[in-house]
Amino acid sequence: MSQIDPMKKRLTRITCAEHVTPFLKQEVEALGYEIQEEDHVAVHIGANLEDCMRLNLHLRTAHHTLWLLTRFRCPSLDALAIQASAFPWEDLIDNDSYFTITSNIEHSSVDNSMYPNLLLKDMIVDRIKDKTGARPDTGPDRSCVVIHLVWKNDRAWIYLNTNGVRLSDRGYRKMPHDAPMRETLAAAVLMGMGYDGTTSLLNPMCGSGTLAIEAALMAAGRAPGLLRNNASCLHTALDIDDLYMGMRQEAKKSNPPGVAKPIIATDIDPRAIEASRKNAMTAGVEHLIDFECCDFAESYVPDEPGHVIFNPEYGLRLGETDELKAEYARIGDFFKTDCKGWTGHVFTGSRGLSHEIGLKTSARHVFYNAQIECRLLSYKLYDGSRKGMSQPSQTDDQSTGESAIEDPTVG
Repeated sequence: MSQIDPMKKRLTRITCAEHVTPFLKQEVEALGYEIQEEDHVAVHIGANLEDCMRLNLHLRTAHHTLWLLTRFRCPSLDALAIQASAFPWEDLIDNDSYFTITSNIEHSSVDNSMYPNLLLKDMIVDRIKDKTGARPDTGPDRSCVVIHLVWKNDRAWIYLNTNGVRLSDRGYRKMPHDAPMRETLAAAVLMGMGYDGTTSLLNPMCGSGTLAIEAALMAAGRAPGLLRNNASCLHTALDIDDLYMGMRQEAKKSNPPGVAKPIIATDIDPRAIEASRKNAMTAGVEHLIDFECCDFAESYVPDEPGHVIFNPEYGLRLGETDELKAEYARIGDFFKTDCKGWTGHVFTGSRGLSHEIGLKTSARHVFYNAQIECRLLSYKLYDGSRKGMSQPSQTDDQSTGESAIEDPTVG
């Protein structure tokens, strides 16, 4: 009889980008779970594997859902070996299967983080071979069983990464176009804007369409994980496959029939529109998004106000900043002349270029897009004259309530 009960509640760590925790917490609580603790890159709850699979289907801003297998005091590599070899790995990993090890290591005795990974791998395969007479294969592939080690100071935690491949890999982006935004970052940006699917959304300069597609998934109430038909926990020796398939069917049936508020995505590059349309088709939301190939200033703006979000170029290469100043000024003009009554947003990695918009921000958040520090700048576009509307945006020193949102990996 297996010593590992998949229905047992265990401490579960749900990771996200740095300081996306408030958004993740909001999502987890909306699904009915109580947050036990949180930090700048994760929330912790009590969950069984059924809970983990449900979270992996529905969470939009999470990276990984880590189900705790064991934790122990770990002052040395010897202690890691002893504790790891005592765990009943034969009940979790079949001897004819495949697994990989990932880790986060912060310990003074470890110069090369790959060595604890190798040591843990050896302890697992030795234990399984000793108990069953055969050993599983190992390697870097995260599409099968993924064991995650966290070793910090004199404490260690070993988790089952229940999803394996990062949850941001939704599976719909078959044509990424240029510099696509990660799906979880797009979801966090939309939540930072205050978008919840109940208002119109206009996304000029849509690129590969990630923002519009994530908005459509949110507006339709569609689980973002439905396009993934694989998960690390399904490759374990635990009998949970039928449970997972039933959960997916339930999530499919819960989708509302459609979205009343328009979602519009435009781009001047026909290749971007082609990529966006095909990605939306893969995601199953093409019918919820109106695509148009045009200059952003010619985008159709619905009468009923909503959110308009730009993700323009940042001008990172030498000489590009001057070329883009006029483009950012045009965005400001578009806001002022075509989007009165709306809430405007610009996601940019250039503080200097953002000043060319010529409007005073109503809110701002700091994000990291890969390694690039970016800002989501929001503007209340009042219908009619408003004192301060044409003032230059505040400098970063004047801003308040900023949150830093980063996109690190686990393992």
